[in-house]
Amino acid sequence: MVLSKTASESDVSVHSTFASRYVRTSLPRFRMAENSIPKEAAYQIINDELMLDGNPRLNLASFVTTWMEPECDKLMMASINKNYVDMDEYPVTTELQNRCVNIIAHLFNAPLEESESAVGVGTVGSSEAIMLAGLAFKRKWQNKRRAEGKPIDNPNIVTGANVQVCWEKFARYFEVELKEVKLREGYYVMDPEKAVEMVDENTICVAAILGSTLNGEFEDVKHLNDLLVEKNKETGWDTPIHVDAASVWFIAPFLYPELEWDFRLPLVKSINVSGHKYGLVYAGIGWVIWRNKEDLPEELIFHINYLGADQPTFTLNFSKGSSQVIAQYYQLIRLGFEGYRNVMENCRENMIVLKEGLEKTKRFNIVSKDEGVPLVAFSLRDNHRHDEFEISDLLRRFGWIVPAYTMPPDAQHVTVLRVVIREDFSRTLAERLVNDIQKVLHELDTLPSKLSSNVKAADGEDGKPAETRALESKKSDLEKTREITTIWRKFVMARKQKMNVVC
Repeated sequence: MVLSKTASESDVSVHSTFASRYVRTSLPRFRMAENSIPKEAAYQIINDELMLDGNPRLNLASFVTTWMEPECDKLMMASINKNYVDMDEYPVTTELQNRCVNIIAHLFNAPLEESESAVGVGTVGSSEAIMLAGLAFKRKWQNKRRAEGKPIDNPNIVTGANVQVCWEKFARYFEVELKEVKLREGYYVMDPEKAVEMVDENTICVAAILGSTLNGEFEDVKHLNDLLVEKNKETGWDTPIHVDAASVWFIAPFLYPELEWDFRLPLVKSINVSGHKYGLVYAGIGWVIWRNKEDLPEELIFHINYLGADQPTFTLNFSKGSSQVIAQYYQLIRLGFEGYRNVMENCRENMIVLKEGLEKTKRFNIVSKDEGVPLVAFSLRDNHRHDEFEISDLLRRFGWIVPAYTMPPDAQHVTVLRVVIREDFSRTLAERLVNDIQKVLHELDTLPSKLSSNVKAADGEDGKPAETRALESKKSDLEKTREITTIWRKFVMARKQKMNVVC
């Protein structure tokens, strides 16, 4: 869903210079035109506007794949008109989806017998996958509570404050309380001990994040599992674990095979992943895998026959394209274990190049970990005069899209920049980015403090400059940092009001 505002109240028409070869009349911007236009004109008008989008290769904010091999592009285009849900009409596509589910389940060490099929489904992305996993946990909890004659009106999920927004969406949409373990400076993932302390009889699951989007760090799923096993023994509960491995599912098995986080742990009942991240597929594919059939309540599965034969379905939507499923299968058989390991090792090596380049500037603290998602999260050692939001804004002049953001509670006073290292981010690009960051730092060093310029504009009635009054008030470093962050947040939000906001 897109929440949008008009770019300009006065400019209500769409114009295109080159399209004037085919049509001279401008088009209404927000209403359908009365007449058709030539296909060449429609193409040119849209193409001209899209030129102003950012370059996906330089979008270092996103984990989503931006490059695939031409052969896979051909397969995707050849299947773009296939509706994934028409299983009877497209049985081969359905078979490829089932193969993907089983390959991923075995990669995650699902306890399957030799001839047993895995339980899972392809989704639009990890957001839908999390919704489905959450619904399964909620229904299992409800069924157990009903059988015990207990109320079912207050379910909750325990997770860290570092979770992605889709968890908040699930909690709000499906009326489940989200109990978040707060973060702290220097520790930006969920503390397993604090999480288990928050578990009660109404907890439908504990959600662990393997690869936090904030700094790429792995949460300690094994320690969480061990603590929860003991609590379940003491209380008689059977609180399970869900692992959100959206960003890391094709990283951990290849770079850290000894790390126990998946179905090797008895309380891990389901895992969601994003095929369009390090699964190396364009946006629009996710997966959710269950440990076994008992972990997915049968009543959540719908059986339809109006498209042909009986077709079981467990999705939030209905129709969707087949292209991404086919692309996922292509990557799995094309790369194999060796190929994925090579890609992930290359990403990690390029991450180290970028990290070391930033450390050499002696201007940043690195807040990401070497073991985790291949990304570099970093913050200024001194952000009193200029901050991370200014660096992010100035880097756009060079084409780079590097996000700046504040950490969740209780570490919201910490601001970081983050660069995601994808397959298409080379060592050369890493070195160029460091050079451009140094140019930005040099420019900022020559500029007055952004805080000073904002505070000077707000002189008080006593005649003293507001900057002087601010110094006299002897604010703590924390207060200064928060004030800078507030000023820049308002600045960024003001700019966003002129652009579409994606929900």
